[in-house]
Amino acid sequence: MMPGSERLALALDTDDGVEALRWARDLREVFGIAKVGLELFSTEGASIIFALRELDFRVFLDIKMHDIPTTVYRASRVAGGFGVEMVTYHTQGGEAMLRAGVEGLGEGALAAGVKAAPIALGVTYLTSEVRVDEKGFRKRLALAAAAGCGGLVSSAGEVRLAKSLYPNMLAVVPGIRFGESSNDDQARVATPRQALAAGADVLVIGRSLTRASDLGAAVALLESEVNASAN
Repeated sequence: MMPGSERLALALDTDDGVEALRWARDLREVFGIAKVGLELFSTEGASIIFALRELDFRVFLDIKMHDIPTTVYRASRVAGGFGVEMVTYHTQGGEAMLRAGVEGLGEGALAAGVKAAPIALGVTYLTSEVRVDEKGFRKRLALAAAAGCGGLVSSAGEVRLAKSLYPNMLAVVPGIRFGESSNDDQARVATPRQALAAGADVLVIGRSLTRASDLGAAVALLESEVNASAN
């Protein structure tokens, strides 16, 4: 695996900016993408995005917008100017809301002189949800595609179906765990090898590394899983 893999997103799941940047520096040679979630963004705001970009990370803003279309459009316009690569939206918000997000991202990026608008990712079902209704999943996926979202977020269990329906959508998969590691609050998890074999484009990995008792061993395991999937 090449250093700073663009297929790996480091989940900075903390409300401490100092801790987040320490994790980012420690794992920069492994991850090419840094994920800023609602917890960290609520504490640090746009400053954490700019700090991560200075470390040459692509930044994934995972704040799962879900509101009326006008509000989502305006918030997305702001986010589009941050220079982030991806932003998440709940597909439950409907096609009009998702489309407003896509439009806002594009306009915000253009106004700020950002080279490319972020990819809007439609969140289908959270990986903390125990069951997924296939009909509901297909409907949410169709909404995201119709609205112009460039990607989706789902567990590894749904990726194969998603890719068969929309092969050009970027598939981002959270809930990645290593063998014996705890599932924590995730109900539907997979190993890196399982997720990549199912068709995942980007793996989101956090506590399996950031909370590991032996970071070196955890990184080695991740590398072996990713390398094995490529053979």
